[in-house]
Amino acid sequence: MDDGGASSARGDGVLVVDDDAPIRELVCTVLEGAGYAVHTAGDGAAALRVALEVRPAVILLDLGLPGLDGRQFLAAYRRGPGPHAPVVLLTGAGERESYATEAGAAGHLSKPFKVADLLAAVGRLAP
Repeated sequence: MDDGGASSARGDGVLVVDDDAPIRELVCTVLEGAGYAVHTAGDGAAALRVALEVRPAVILLDLGLPGLDGRQFLAAYRRGPGPHAPVVLLTGAGERESYATEAGAAGHLSKPFKVADLLAAVGRLAP
């Protein structure tokens, strides 16, 4: 896991944005084990910097972030220069399905999630 840097060489990597360190570490471990480069951020502001710097292939985004929350991150990210990575909401929020559709997210995973579902979501979107 690397805050901003890549850790392997599959595609442009996956940006994991979650303020819960154990969840972030679990997702990173699973994705790295599957051969993906993984970039991380614990809040929306850091995620925006990393996303613009590394141009990930997929973004896994928690909505409940401190400071710049997931919704604000998504709006700011999409206002920035493209191309934009598909975003999968990784959240426990009850409104995830309706918000995922409204926000144009590529999908959503509920916390707690199954590892197989995580890998399937990323595998469907990553090169």
